[in-house]
Amino acid sequence: MSAQLVSNHAELTAARGDMRPVAVVMTMGALHEGHAELIHAARQEVGRAGCVIVTDFVNPTQFGEAEDFARYPRTLDHDLGLASIAGADLLYAPAVEELYGTADLQGLDGQVMVDPGSLGSILEGKSRPGHFQGMLTVVAKFLHLTSPDVAFFGEKDYQQLALITAMVRSLCFPVRVVGVPTVREEDGLALSSRNRFLTKQERSIAVALPRALAVAAEVAALDGARAAERAGRAVLADHPEIDLDYLVVTSAELGAATVGPGRVLVAARLGSVRLIDNMPCIIGGSG
Repeated sequence: MSAQLVSNHAELTAARGDMRPVAVVMTMGALHEGHAELIHAARQEVGRAGCVIVTDFVNPTQFGEAEDFARYPRTLDHDLGLASIAGADLLYAPAVEELYGTADLQGLDGQVMVDPGSLGSILEGKSRPGHFQGMLTVVAKFLHLTSPDVAFFGEKDYQQLALITAMVRSLCFPVRVVGVPTVREEDGLALSSRNRFLTKQERSIAVALPRALAVAAEVAALDGARAAERAGRAVLADHPEIDLDYLVVTSAELGAATVGPGRVLVAARLGSVRLIDNMPCIIGGSG
């Protein structure tokens, strides 16, 4: 089965027809096996009679001033092939003007945007001001345009998943949000569209991130969150090439770290590439 490429809402509506239920997988393109896993999960959810829509859009409003929107990879032909193999029905790849009403990126400042609230100001939100506002805004647009019954997002972007879940609940979107576990390479590195920008040496060093998460998760179960953070950071300290932004242990809801289900999250820069990752953990000890 080949996925059909559509570029605007009218084409999307006509191609979808009466197929139900509908599942959506939202991406910024440059698809890899992690995205394929999301598409597989979506197909399994809706069955053969349902419709799986993959959105393919590099969203300008979630890039900061110091981030290179123009550099982000655009691989539409590849994306269409991977989406087809993975089981998608439609690949929705609109232009900026389709979603924002203008192709002038300088004219986006006056757009109505979604406020991410306090959760959007910590961790990635603190390091990338405005990122989550832009992300939630485009997700809201795509939820409106695709009218899905269920939406699938990867757990690798865990704070993003938490914010989308909160937005859907707060704004009463009639959709169920499903998180899909992170897909990793054989050595443990989380799959990411940005991995392609790592040099060979940087790629060999990057595996320290999932190792640090694993160590932190193990320590968290025995000695609590703060000891876990120290242990995880100690792993990364052996690699001066890694510019650590944060490694934290929080509750699963990204609140205060207490005893119970939690999450270890890390963000770091290797050369010009910023990588994020996370793992679930149990917070024991004194929390």
